[in-house]
Amino acid sequence: MPDINTLDSVRAMHWHGDGLELLDQRKLPGEVSYLRLSSADEVACAIHDMVVRGAPAIGITAAYGVALAGRETYAKAGEHWREAVKPALEQLARARPTAVNLCWALSRMCALFADIHGDPTPVLLAEAAAIHHEDLTANRRMGEMGASLIGPGARVLTHCNTGSLATGGFGTALGVIRAAFAKDVLLQVYATETRPWLQGARLTAWELAQDGIPLSLLADGAAAYLMKRKAVDWVIVGADRIAANGDVANKIGTYALALAARAHGVRLMVVAPSSTVDMDTPSAEAIHIEQRPASEILGFNGIPVAAAGADAWNPVFDVTPSQLIDVIVTERGLVHQPGAEGMARLMSRA
Repeated sequence: MPDINTLDSVRAMHWHGDGLELLDQRKLPGEVSYLRLSSADEVACAIHDMVVRGAPAIGITAAYGVALAGRETYAKAGEHWREAVKPALEQLARARPTAVNLCWALSRMCALFADIHGDPTPVLLAEAAAIHHEDLTANRRMGEMGASLIGPGARVLTHCNTGSLATGGFGTALGVIRAAFAKDVLLQVYATETRPWLQGARLTAWELAQDGIPLSLLADGAAAYLMKRKAVDWVIVGADRIAANGDVANKIGTYALALAARAHGVRLMVVAPSSTVDMDTPSAEAIHIEQRPASEILGFNGIPVAAAGADAWNPVFDVTPSQLIDVIVTERGLVHQPGAEGMARLMSRA
C-alpha cells in the first residue's frame, strides 16, 4: 500500500522570511510560480483574484494577512495600530464573502488584539501559523474518518478542488480520497472539470498527479450519466459554508451532483473543518451567494468562447439541502443524515 506521508507534496501557501508566498493557482497546471506578498492589501487582492481559493486556504491566507496588517500599521501608528488596522481587516473580509472560514480566521486573529503589548507582529504571526498547522492536523483526521466509511473497490467522484491547494495541506474531500488510496480501497477516482475556472481539470488533476494518484476527468454534465451507469459509489465534496441545519454551500454544480446522486442511489459525503460550520446561519436561505463577473463564463484566460452580445449568470456557489447529504465529516466527528440536532451535538464537542 502507498505510504500516506508521500501523498501530500503540495502547499498553497507558506511564510518565508518576512512575507507570505502563495502558489498562483491561476497559472496551474502550465506554470508553477509563487507570488510574494508583503501587505494586507496584496493579500486581499490575491484572495479576490483567485490566486488562492478554497475556504480553509482563504482563511489561513487571511490570517497571515492580519499579521501583515498589524506589522504595517504598528510601523505607522505605533500603539494606535488597533484603530489603524480596521480598514485592512474590512478589505480582507470583503475579498470572498461566502467562505465562512475567512471571517472565522479574522475573528480569531482580532480576539488577540486586546492582550498585545508593543509590536503585534510576533503574536499575530504565531497565531496565523497555528491556524495553518491546526488545519493540516484536522485534515489528516478527517481523511482517516472519511476513509473508514469507504469499502474496498470503491469508485468515488469529486468536484472542484478540495486538496492541499484548497487547505493548509492534505485536503478535505481530497484528503479522504488520499487516505482511502493509502488504504488501497479505491478502485477508481473521477473528477469533474468544474467550470468556469476548471479547478478539477487544472488543479485536482495536477495535484493528484504530483502524488501518483490516478484520476479520470469528466465534463460536469457527464456526472449524472456516469452515476446512471452504476460507476460511482460515493460523491465526496468539500464546503465553503455549512449552516446550522446542515445545508451546505459549495462550488456551483454541487447541488446538481447531489440531486443526481440521490436519484441513482449514490452516497454523498461532505468533508469540511468545523470552522466551516456557521451556527449563526440557520439555513441555506441566509447564505450569501457570491456572484462573479460574466466574463468568466463568456471567456477563459482572456479568450472569448461565447458569441458576441451574450450575457451570463455566474454564481460561484450553490446550496445543497441537508436532506440530500448522507454524512458530514469534520475533525470533531461525523454527522449522518445531518440536521439541526446533529449539527448542534457536533459543535458542542471539544
